[in-house]
Amino acid sequence: MSLQVDIRRAREEFSLEARFEVPSRGATALFGPSGAGKTSILRCVAGLDPAATGSIHLDEECWQDSGHFLPPEQRHVGYVFQEASLFDHLDVAGNIDFGLRRSKGTGTNLRDELIDLLALEPLLERRVHTLSGGERRRVAIVRALAPAPRLLLLDEPLAGLDRARKAELMPYLERLNRQLDLPILLVSHDLDEVARLADHLVLLEHGRVAAAGPLADTLARLDLSLALAEDASAVLTGRVRAIDDAWGLAQIELGDTELIVPAGSLEPGMDVRLRIAARDVSIALDRPTRSSVLNVLPATVQGRSDRPP
Repeated sequence: MSLQVDIRRAREEFSLEARFEVPSRGATALFGPSGAGKTSILRCVAGLDPAATGSIHLDEECWQDSGHFLPPEQRHVGYVFQEASLFDHLDVAGNIDFGLRRSKGTGTNLRDELIDLLALEPLLERRVHTLSGGERRRVAIVRALAPAPRLLLLDEPLAGLDRARKAELMPYLERLNRQLDLPILLVSHDLDEVARLADHLVLLEHGRVAAAGPLADTLARLDLSLALAEDASAVLTGRVRAIDDAWGLAQIELGDTELIVPAGSLEPGMDVRLRIAARDVSIALDRPTRSSVLNVLPATVQGRSDRPP
């Protein structure tokens, strides 16, 4: 069960050709530079760009194929645009209930769960013009999810937010990914966001899919442009073993290995995802001494990229 996309869209200044599959649960990131075709793909999946050709299937249902095109309102997709686009004449509850009307009552219980999940209860009577950017995004997400869609589309959910608002919204997005039983397709050109939010990665370059697969596996490929990019990195998943309150550090278990990282808001027992940037890794033939480096691990070089920088 999954979303299968095989689409083409030719314009005078841009050509899109994308073929990939989105698992039935978890977040898949469309990642690439501006102009790579990320938002165009999202619009095709939502049915907002009928000029695109090819096929789109969700599970066994055909949304688009030769001679067949399911209109957007029949695809049951939740779409959160870069701009929250809330109704200023309604309060937060009114905006959420506007989206709920599409479900004809079937999403009533989900509405309450989502309000609790994204901590919107204190904001329900607020007018949207009084909300921060992060709060507006949370309202837009709940409005999109209240009708119980089969697929959630997020177009750069953190775009335009300052560092503080991004930090405010990120835990809610992580919580959505952990708890929602539906596929999420999100657009981003920020690798930090992708590393924290996505389980799978579709790498786009010049309107084409350069690679697609599980996040950690795709980031580790040396044959991709990511390996030579300034923000080249690896993603590891572990669990918080203990917190050293005196030094503000956390011990992270990674199989038989342990890493020490800043504790922040981490707590013992939490599952965490670590992004290790290539620029933060040094290779030494002898164990470093008289150094402030916290993590020193034995390693074997297994390969290298021969692509020019």
